[in-house]
Amino acid sequence: MIEFDATLAITFALYTAVMIAVGTVACRRTKDLSDYILGGRKLGSGVTALSAGASDMSGWLLLGLPGYAYLAGLEATWIAAGLLAGTYLNWRIVAYRLRLSSELLDNSLTLPDYFARRFNDRSGVLRVVSALFILVFFTFYAGAGLVASGKLFETVFGIPHVWAVAGGGGAIILYTFLGGFLAVSWTDFLQGILMMLALVMVSIFAIIYLGGPADTAHEISSVNRELLDPLTGITGDALTWLAVISLAGWGLGYFGQPHILARFMAIREPGRIPRSRRIAMTWVVTSMAGALIAGWSGIGIIDPALSEADSEKVFLILTGILFHPVPAGICLAAILAAIMSTADSQLLVASSALTEDLYKAILRKNAGAGELLWIGRSAVIFIAVIAGFLAVDPDSKVLDLVSYAWAGFGASFGPAIIFSLFNRNTSRNGVLAGITTGGLTVILWDRFSGGIFDLYEIIPAFLLSSVTIYGVSCFDTVRRRL
Repeated sequence: MIEFDATLAITFALYTAVMIAVGTVACRRTKDLSDYILGGRKLGSGVTALSAGASDMSGWLLLGLPGYAYLAGLEATWIAAGLLAGTYLNWRIVAYRLRLSSELLDNSLTLPDYFARRFNDRSGVLRVVSALFILVFFTFYAGAGLVASGKLFETVFGIPHVWAVAGGGGAIILYTFLGGFLAVSWTDFLQGILMMLALVMVSIFAIIYLGGPADTAHEISSVNRELLDPLTGITGDALTWLAVISLAGWGLGYFGQPHILARFMAIREPGRIPRSRRIAMTWVVTSMAGALIAGWSGIGIIDPALSEADSEKVFLILTGILFHPVPAGICLAAILAAIMSTADSQLLVASSALTEDLYKAILRKNAGAGELLWIGRSAVIFIAVIAGFLAVDPDSKVLDLVSYAWAGFGASFGPAIIFSLFNRNTSRNGVLAGITTGGLTVILWDRFSGGIFDLYEIIPAFLLSSVTIYGVSCFDTVRRRL
């Protein structure tokens, strides 16, 4: 545990107050459900880019990735490479088309709404199935954020895990409840800057502490020289093709993440996307490099070594070793920023699915704007409470929960988004079957282990979903011609 200092408490309190203040200001600009869900499509390039990156990376960037780099050494670069490729391709091939299509299709506000309008699904089945998968996987994703907040407050203040989860979650719920998408996007923009600065600071000072890059590599090698080989595991055995593909396969998840795609849909105009892409890639490269370096440096700095169960606290402990209370407080607030920036987006998108795609579409088709706005706010609290039950287990790992939810979204919606934007012959039945196949494959694949089941579930699920969409759509085309 980091030694308690009043400065840390003051830093956390000031940071939380600023985020709640942003939510209060955004609340005054939130008039209807469109404002609450997509901010009226008024985001600028910088806010779009950094809020997408911050909501994407979450506490995983400052806890999960440094922890994995600490345990696995250069093997962790495979995850980073896959994520960088996925980030770029998502901005390059999906962002512009989705922004344009979602507005042309009667101003679609959510992914289920977009799918329903794109394929003229008057039955409502496609919308409902999509919304249900969003609710299931986002509950796990939000739970990961609350677990991360628990680890943070436990390490810094030594308070019980349950109270740590409740404290971190309360602030997130409050400003998301008040301001909706505008509050989430503006706070994510600020949080993204803070996250990047903290990662750069810790990585630079860690290398200086160890005496430079060469001495850092020497320190790592003295612990285990296999950590310096990206093609070798920590046991000295060569990585299997299953392991390499599984690590790099994380990049496939980007195409189906609703909280990232929502930023594409909300930018002020499609022409701003190239500039947003450049800003986003700069942020991702810088932040991810900082996270990896922090994890690797921790191998040579932290003594005694951390157990696997505590490995995700490496960034927390480094801040206590490297900095005095004021900069340490800023770096630790960055972790809270990372947690908030994703958990708020997850709660908002899940709330949107529950309000727009289930409540309005099925129960109250003629519901007024004010009613839907308050249903959306109430849904934020409801979903947060469910996620909180997943987070009360102190042994839960952020990386495990994130990888499961990431695979679920990537396989359920990634192929459906790509086919809907690039293949005119894609049918409603094809997308419905693909979303169901991808989601169920992730759920079932996770129940087995050994052999081929050691492959990260997003890869078989993404492939099966793609094949299903193409096959069913071709069948529908042939049937129509007959």
